[in-house]
Order: sequence, then structure tokens, then C-alpha cells
Amino acid sequence: MSRLYDTVEPAVIDDDVLMKAVEEQGPKEEAGKIAKEEGIDFLDVTTLRLDFKNILKIDNLWSFTHLVKLQLDNNIIEKIEGLETLTRLVWLDLSFNNIEVIEGLQTLTNLEDLTLYNNRIQKIENMDALTKLHVFSIGNNNVKELDNVSYLRRFTKLQTLNLSGNPISDQADCKLYVIAHLPYLEYLNYRLIDDTSKQAAFTKYDIAIQEMQHDEKIATKKAEEAAKLKAEEELNRLAFVEHLNGPQLFESMYSEDVEGQKLNKMPGLPEMLQIYRDRFMVICVQLFEYALDKHGERNVEVDMFFECINEAKTENRTIGIAKIDEFMEYKNELWNLLNTTTDSKLQEEKVNEYNERASELWDVLMGIEMQLVDQLEESIKDFERNLSDMVAAFIEYVQGQFTQCRDLETQHHEKLLELSIMNLEKVVKNEMEEEMPEDLRDLFIDKDTLINAVSASHDVHLLKIDNREDTIITQVNSWMSNLLNKIHDEEEVERNRSRVTEICNLIDHLREEVDTLDWPNY
Repeated sequence: MSRLYDTVEPAVIDDDVLMKAVEEQGPKEEAGKIAKEEGIDFLDVTTLRLDFKNILKIDNLWSFTHLVKLQLDNNIIEKIEGLETLTRLVWLDLSFNNIEVIEGLQTLTNLEDLTLYNNRIQKIENMDALTKLHVFSIGNNNVKELDNVSYLRRFTKLQTLNLSGNPISDQADCKLYVIAHLPYLEYLNYRLIDDTSKQAAFTKYDIAIQEMQHDEKIATKKAEEAAKLKAEEELNRLAFVEHLNGPQLFESMYSEDVEGQKLNKMPGLPEMLQIYRDRFMVICVQLFEYALDKHGERNVEVDMFFECINEAKTENRTIGIAKIDEFMEYKNELWNLLNTTTDSKLQEEKVNEYNERASELWDVLMGIEMQLVDQLEESIKDFERNLSDMVAAFIEYVQGQFTQCRDLETQHHEKLLELSIMNLEKVVKNEMEEEMPEDLRDLFIDKDTLINAVSASHDVHLLKIDNREDTIITQVNSWMSNLLNKIHDEEEVERNRSRVTEICNLIDHLREEVDTLDWPNY
């Protein structure tokens, strides 16, 4: 694995190295000179060669966001890193380096061709995001286990695989194993897989493949169920009622209620507690279902608003473009006239007329923009009013449901207190038929201790209910506030500022054009 230049000082990927590499692969001679003088924008670069540079660390490539092809072969790179922003990358060559672990590829979802030939890799892993992978070369590495091939089954578009030069290739059954386990493969070690080999492979590993397919189906089903559950949880979170479709809130009231946990062991309480739990859950589920329904209604309102806004912007821009096109037709006719006349007086009159027409165009375009501003402002006000009404109604319902929860808790508290006093009297009279647990008996020392325990439990429950109510109200208000601020500040203000600048730049350009051009005898 040694390189001829291992004794040379490792290079750093800095701006000088990058600029030199870009210039080397750019246009030559006069065109190259012009490009160099005008400056090269890394955003325009789609192909970059950094091979044979003695590079130790991948760094400073964040500006090359449009990069499609990257060559980093024949360096001394030890770790795959610094590629996070290169999301358009289709072709990546990291061959002839010192890489030991496959990593750092999770954002390269468009990658189709990956070459890791001649490195020090022992395991094929961490490539799940490369769903478009078509060609994969990992020859001349240290891959020893056939199980690595099974990992590649997930890449259904993989057609070319190179494993030559790995310890795995020395195993007698390697070829048939690979062909059987990767049915989509067409080329192995750059040789076409013939039908005879395919038939032999499928026959030899038929039972093993069937078992693997069965396991994969089970794993896929579990993954789908997990994804579905995750999506449901995210929906519930966006509706602000996560964990309210079951006993979670009720159980959370007792999770931190030390006294309540003791009291729940009291004779005669389990049935009472079950009734309380069932009624409490009914209220929570009602709130949960209502919240999901209202979340859908809010989404519809938001989508309709943005659809309306976009339609208004499109219509406004179409009108503006029509006015600009009309002016450009006039300008072309004027340019033809000025280019064919030597009458200086006529030229001066036409230039003055042109400047006046440019000013009129500015007035028209700014007028159109102001109309849009007024239109959008009115739409935003209507949307804000509708959204505020929807949120207010939602909060009112939430408060009503949690009031019912508090009422239930209060009713249960009163019954619990009554039952506790009754049991205390039995304890005092030594009439308690059931044996009390030690921790519960400690609460029946006297009436004050018992009442304090019941009250403490009640306070914990009310606090839990209040906190959950406050959380929902805070979240929905924050959501509405953030959305409206984004619409006002980030979208409308920025859009208007950008449009005004665009209009001013256009008019300035039109005026500069007539000022800088030389007319015949003018």
C-alpha cells in the first residue's frame, strides 16, 4: 500500500490547491486566461480532480455544492470526511488511499459510482443512504467475511461489483455466493455474469436464499411498522397531543406521586381507581381526536393561504414581465433608429424620450408591486384572523377538557379522602380485615398524617394536569406566532425588498445602456 511520495509532506486542501486544480481542468490558452481574470466560482464546478496530491485529510470542499464528479484517488487519505455538502455527487473515486472504515457518506444520496479500490477496509458498512448505487469497487482491501456480501442486497440498482484482491475472493464458493445473494448484479470483478453461473449459484444457495428472503420480509415489515409508528408520533406531536391517546397522562400523575402509590394499595381503592382511570382516559382520547381533526383543518387553511399567495405573485409577475417586454420592443425599435440616423437633434430627442419611458416603466413596475403588497397584506390579515380564531377555539376546547380532568381529580380526591378516613377508623378500632403493606400503614399513624398524604397526592396530580394544559397552549401559540412572523418578516418583507431592488437594478441598467453606447455622429 506504500506510495512513491509517502516521504513528501502531506498536502492540505486549501483555496490555493482547489483553485489550481480547477484551473488545471478548466479552459486553456486564451479562454483559460479570461476565466482566470474574471474569477472562478466554485459553485460552477461540476468535476474536480484532486488525485496524486499527497492529501491526508478531506477538507474545505463545502463550496462545491454543484459537484457531480470527484477524484481523490492516489493520496494518503485515512478517513472519509468533509463530503457532507456534496449532495449532488454522482461519481466518487477514493481508490489508492489508506482508508480503514467506510463512513461519512450518509448525505451522498445521489451517488451512483463509488470506488474504494486499494485501501485497508475490512467491512462493508455505513452505506445505507446510497440507494442509487450502480457501480461499487472495493477490490484490493481486507474484506474477509462473506457476510459483507449480504449487506449489499439492499442496493437493488447495483449492477457492477469488484471484490477482487480481497481475502474473500480466495474462498472457493465466493463467486457463486455473490451471484446468488446479489440477483441484480450483472458484472462481477468487471466480468459479465453468464447464465450458467447464475443457474449454478441459485441452485446451490436456493434454501439459504429462501430463508434470507423470509427474514428480510419480517425485517421489512418491522421497519414499516416502526416507520408508521414514527410518522404517527410525529403527527401527534405536530397536533400538540402526543401521548394523550392512552393512559400516559394518567400514569404520569402517579409516577412521581410517592404518597399516591402508597394510597393505591388501600383496601377498597382499586375499583374506585379503575373507574377514575377509565373516565380520565375518555377525556384524553376526546381531546386527542379533536386535536388531530383541528390539526388537519389548520393545515388546509395554511395550504390554501400559500396557494392564494403564490397565485397572486405569479399573476403580478406576469403583468410586470409583459410591461418589461413591451418596453424591450420599444427599445429595440429605438436602437435600430439610432443606429441608422446621423441627425444629432433627433438622437438627443429619442434618448430623452427613452429615459422618460424608462422612468415611466419604473413607475409602472413599482405601482404593480405596491398593488401586490396591498393585496398580500389584506390576504395576510384575513389569514391571521382566521388562524387566530381557529387557535382560540382550539385552546378553549383544550381548557374545557382539562377542566373536566381537574374535576374528575377533585371528585376522586374527595372519595379517596372519605375512604381513607373510614379505613383509619377501622385501624383505630382494630377492625381492619385486610393486612396493610408496611409503607401504607405508616400513613395511618394519625389523621393529620393521612390527610396530608391524600392532599399531597392531589396536589401532584393537579400540577401534572396544569402543566400538560400549559404545554399544549404554549406550543400552539408558539406555532402560530412563528408561522405569522415568518410570513411577515422572512417571506413578504424579504420578497418586497428583493423585488424593489430588482426593479431599481433593471431601470439603472436600461439607463446605463443608453449612456454608454456611441451612436453615429453623436
